[in-house]
Amino acid sequence: MKSIIIIVLSFLSFFQYSYSQETNKLDDKGQRHGLWKGTYTESKRPRYEGTFDHGKETGVFKFFDDTKELKVIATRDFTAKDGSAYTTFFDQKGNKVSEGKEVNKLNEGEWKYYHLESKEIMTLENYSKGKLNGIRKVFYRSGKIAEEATYTNGIKNGQYKKYSEKGAVLEDAIYKNGEFDGAVTYNDDAGKMIKGQFKNGKKSGIWKYYENGKLVKEENPNKVKKEKFKIDSKNKGARKLPQNAPSNK
Repeated sequence: MKSIIIIVLSFLSFFQYSYSQETNKLDDKGQRHGLWKGTYTESKRPRYEGTFDHGKETGVFKFFDDTKELKVIATRDFTAKDGSAYTTFFDQKGNKVSEGKEVNKLNEGEWKYYHLESKEIMTLENYSKGKLNGIRKVFYRSGKIAEEATYTNGIKNGQYKKYSEKGAVLEDAIYKNGEFDGAVTYNDDAGKMIKGQFKNGKKSGIWKYYENGKLVKEENPNKVKKEKFKIDSKNKGARKLPQNAPSNK
């Protein structure tokens, strides 16, 4: 019986040794070649596995969470053979979190983001060399549009719209270099609306306030309001300074 156990243990040791010799190998130029497996530093659990062809990733790489279950939390698919990878992220239950193309580990083209534990798309983004470019859309879980914004090199530029789930435009604004710049309209979808202007991120000109389509107020946010001096009832010879006025102390 002991001899059988010794033979089995010897076989397992030999198998493990042989298997280790077939993974994490380098070619004659010192580049990774063949099947590679990485581990987490502290737990020593598997972190990733994938195949290299003389330093270049090929096929599909899998990335695992740092738990005993070894859940796949991401995959990177290199089958396009153009230097790009189609990357997909997953939650602990296997639901997609996001997916899209990467070039040199930078987001490129369209990326999709999903609602929590759902197949419904939450956000659509477009990238160029890792930066947002073009229209970014956000959706309600129902699939109806919630937001639309335009980006240039990662900065919000152009028209921005925010919608209620019923389709009403709650906000309609213009951005320039990441700041409000131009006409803006706010609507609470309950009869109240505000119209105004921004310049270089600051309110400008006359702002108008409406209720049920009727103009109820106008104001210039940049116009300084004048405050009248008030007579102190206890000292009629003294005058109070306007509120927030600097003292001479």
